[in-house]
Amino acid sequence: MNTEKIRQDIRGLSDGKIFLNNAGSSLMPSIVLDAMKEYLELEEQIGGYEAANRNAEALEQFYDETARLINVKPSNIAFATSATEAYAKALSSIMFEEDDVIITTADDYISNQITFISLQKKLKVNIIRTKNLSDNELDLEDLENLIKKYNPKLIAVTHIPTNSGLIQNVEGVGRLCKQYDVLYLVDACQSVGQLAVDVEKIGCDFLSATGRKFMRGPRGTGFLYVSDKVLEQNYAPLLLDMRGADWTEFNNYELFKTAKRFESWEISYASLMGFTKALQYANNIGLNAIEHYNRGLSVRLRENLRNSGFNVWDWGENLSSIVTFSGPDGDLEKIQHVLKEHNVFFSVTHKNSALIDFARKNINGIVRLSPHYFNTVEEIDVVSNVLKRAFF
Repeated sequence: MNTEKIRQDIRGLSDGKIFLNNAGSSLMPSIVLDAMKEYLELEEQIGGYEAANRNAEALEQFYDETARLINVKPSNIAFATSATEAYAKALSSIMFEEDDVIITTADDYISNQITFISLQKKLKVNIIRTKNLSDNELDLEDLENLIKKYNPKLIAVTHIPTNSGLIQNVEGVGRLCKQYDVLYLVDACQSVGQLAVDVEKIGCDFLSATGRKFMRGPRGTGFLYVSDKVLEQNYAPLLLDMRGADWTEFNNYELFKTAKRFESWEISYASLMGFTKALQYANNIGLNAIEHYNRGLSVRLRENLRNSGFNVWDWGENLSSIVTFSGPDGDLEKIQHVLKEHNVFFSVTHKNSALIDFARKNINGIVRLSPHYFNTVEEIDVVSNVLKRAFF
């Protein structure tokens, strides 16, 4: 990991900040913004249609790079304007009926939980949440019993919750979904870009992700993976447009064969171009190397915080590069003040964003630091020492 070279590629670090909010929206490599500006300048000169025509081959590289990232075929990839859009389009392709069951977890992302509740209210589907073991890992035995009991229409799991460092056992869930032939949706919003994510190993039917977090792409970008099985069974978004199907008769259409049927016709091609550069950048470094480096940073940060007397709220055996903590008396305000004073970028999550998890932990919120591969061990120690001196 050539951290010095990587940091030279980030104009956003020129003012001396310590950027530890990569789980929110990371800093882009300079090539990302440069590609977007160049594309927009071309649109300014010749219009959007001609710019897209002249860059058709370069724009198609998005599908190749995304496929390379998660070990699938380009035909399984759809561009999305966000992980939320990708997730919603996957859900909309499933024809839920009254009394259908969705099984999810207590640690699923707030937007997903709200979406499930919305489906419950509008379509009268049932939402069941599987249990956690004493170490906070998913209870796969409980999940299997729920599958046998409820015969669910869908199982949905967030790979890494936004409010803690937990990495959920999506591969174990995938084996059960395959065994019982259940549709499986994975939210990889926080895992893609910081971990080596292999869809072949996970065994899911859908996987959604964003560009702005650990992928270091622009906001307004994301993608959806759709399995061959789902495509062959003619799953498609509820509201299609001409990107998804060919209008063949006055009252009929024919679905396109690839996952592009999950896209919308109108997107920002400048953003897609920028996201492609971010994907190339991460792929060229290698996600295994990124995961290994990130693990070292996050382990060190947690140990520093615990040793200093802070409460670290990442429960589980397998933890990610999201570190959540509070002061010894649950304080968040002083931590925020100290971090801002020292030009450290972070985020805060309150109880309404992680209702089940924070109720279980009996806390009202956390400060979140999320180091990434352009951060250094020295930065981790500087932040740790700044916090320690302010509190102890």
